[in-house]
Amino acid sequence: MKKQSTIPLLGFLVVLVQLLAVAQVQADTGFYKKSDWKQMDVILKKIESPKIPNNTFVITDFGAQKNSTSDARPAIIKAIDAAVKAGGGKVIIPAGKWLSNGPIHLQSFINLHLEEGATLLFSAAAKDYLPAVFTRWEGTEIYGYSPLIYANKVTDVAITGSGTIDGNAQSEFHPWHKQQAADIAALRKMGFDGVPLEKRQFAEGHFLRPPLIQIVNATRVLLEGYTATNSPFWVNHLVYTDHAQMRNVNVDSMFPNNDGIDIDSGRWVVIENNHFRTGDDSVVIKSGRDLDGRTIARPSENVVVRNNILDGEDGIGLGSEMSGGIKNVYFTDNTYIKGTSVFRLKANLDRGGSVEHVRIRNTKIGEAKYLFWFDLSYVAGYLGGNFPSKYHDIVFENIVAEKVDTFFISHAPQVQPLEDVLFKNIQVKSSRQFMDFTNLKNVTFTDLQINGQKLSAHFE
Repeated sequence: MKKQSTIPLLGFLVVLVQLLAVAQVQADTGFYKKSDWKQMDVILKKIESPKIPNNTFVITDFGAQKNSTSDARPAIIKAIDAAVKAGGGKVIIPAGKWLSNGPIHLQSFINLHLEEGATLLFSAAAKDYLPAVFTRWEGTEIYGYSPLIYANKVTDVAITGSGTIDGNAQSEFHPWHKQQAADIAALRKMGFDGVPLEKRQFAEGHFLRPPLIQIVNATRVLLEGYTATNSPFWVNHLVYTDHAQMRNVNVDSMFPNNDGIDIDSGRWVVIENNHFRTGDDSVVIKSGRDLDGRTIARPSENVVVRNNILDGEDGIGLGSEMSGGIKNVYFTDNTYIKGTSVFRLKANLDRGGSVEHVRIRNTKIGEAKYLFWFDLSYVAGYLGGNFPSKYHDIVFENIVAEKVDTFFISHAPQVQPLEDVLFKNIQVKSSRQFMDFTNLKNVTFTDLQINGQKLSAHFE
């Protein structure tokens, strides 16, 4: 069914009579099999942990002073350098407030460990985060302001401990979201047209905010235990990173574009037992934007997201930067509190790429405007391309929601419908509208209970 359709709940029963005749849903047919979830266990067993020597380097031994006005950054750098010379180890930030007037760049075999009661406060001045470094900004490679904690071309790296990483509520970066439009437009055109990387310079005089934490081109990464707050942009950003683990992290950061964790062309990843309170998406899977992402052609794959509390504007996102592809992603036993959309999957005709074999189950939901939102004609930054993105082979099952405004909204281009999606065993206690969609192909709803009504439907 490809025409525009909006179905309120009162009208759904009439449509249901027409649709049930073609609703033939079985558990072990087509693209969905009960055994699909066994692959999640395979992924978890294959993820490798960092191998970091058990040496310790306390920053006070390198000249750091315990107050919020002295710059501890030189001591932290000295401690990291000493650890590297020793073959690696744990760089310890003790209890107290420590100021860093500029970024901290990690190296291989380093664990930056914040002890209980420690706060690492970054300076507010944007100039402190120069010179520019290689980064990926919303899916396009650039040279820009350094992320506050940054690593590139590393193996065996960790950030651990129960302390706090504070991007600074007074940072000059925060208001830049109101000044960034021209830079975003220029960058997206560069990525769309294939402008060489060395010409994509967005440091001094530009307004693209850096993430709080970004790790690029890495193998074996652990993020564990800390609290992250007041991020200038995305909070935790893993780019081209294989074998990554994030667990027991508390993200409490409500500035614009504060995604909790962005997996960006990452492989063999587990995100578990975290609490996300964010100004944007809680957990997002991405893989590059437009020609830049398609040329690099590195998918995000073999990802498990489980047992997290999601309290962002959106809960779980796939895209919109997904030009390198997303596949073999498993979400299970997560809880969403309240916000705009629980599941938001985005793309447009600039992107290309394919999102496939996504499995989502056992989700408890409080309140949201949209439960399922497939925004596949995403208008933001659209430059007029003709590269359809394919979202297919996706299953949602065993989901309970207290209250949503719209159960399902999906707008896909006619050239590439939303295809092969199953919604199974889903209960919504209160919903005003059932569906608003264009261009569905082999999309099935079975064992639904909405406002106390049992419903099923299939769209050819």
